Amino acid sequence: MEPLIDGEMAKSKNIIKNICVFCGSRSGNSENFKLKTEQLSKEMTKRGYGLVYGGGNVGLMGSISHGVADNGGNVRGIIPASLSQKEISGTTVGHLEVTSDMHSRKKIMYEGSDAIIALPGGLGTFDELFESLTWIQLGIHSKPVGILNIDGYYTHLIEFLKHCAQSGFVDQHFIDAIVISDDPVSLLDQMETKTPPQPFIKWVKPEQL
Repeated sequence: MEPLIDGEMAKSKNIIKNICVFCGSRSGNSENFKLKTEQLSKEMTKRGYGLVYGGGNVGLMGSISHGVADNGGNVRGIIPASLSQKEISGTTVGHLEVTSDMHSRKKIMYEGSDAIIALPGGLGTFDELFESLTWIQLGIHSKPVGILNIDGYYTHLIEFLKHCAQSGFVDQHFIDAIVISDDPVSLLDQMETKTPPQPFIKWVKPEQL
């Protein structure tokens, strides 16, 4: 029998091979955004995790992809043709796939990863993060979702999500399912043992009907 930890049965580790990282095509106004992103890339490769990301090589997307590649990790970029000129400058790293639209891009990113992390970013990053959380609620996936809250970037958003729960529009246990930390090591440690919440419904694929 496994030893107990703090009076509870030891949690089993989630099987993680590739992490989908959502982040900005800009670097932001704080040096810490890039610094913490590079720290995350090193910790990911140290643990043997590959990267699935949005395919760009500018901003934080460039920092995470080059960081993983420079440390010997596998990199898989997924980018729609419409964004390739805006988010790619110079040489890319790893394997790059070009899709016809944003929906295909996100679908491939979700399917090709075992966990999801949101770094600071703009509206596109928010869209990807919220879709990931919605899919947990609907039972489409049960992958751990984490937020690297660098310099408190997501603090106000997290407080708003708590407000949504308090107002009766979101169940608190879906908010609690998000792993939040400002430290890459702590974030990955928690994501490796995070138990996903039970969804509202059991998702049925068309072929199962």
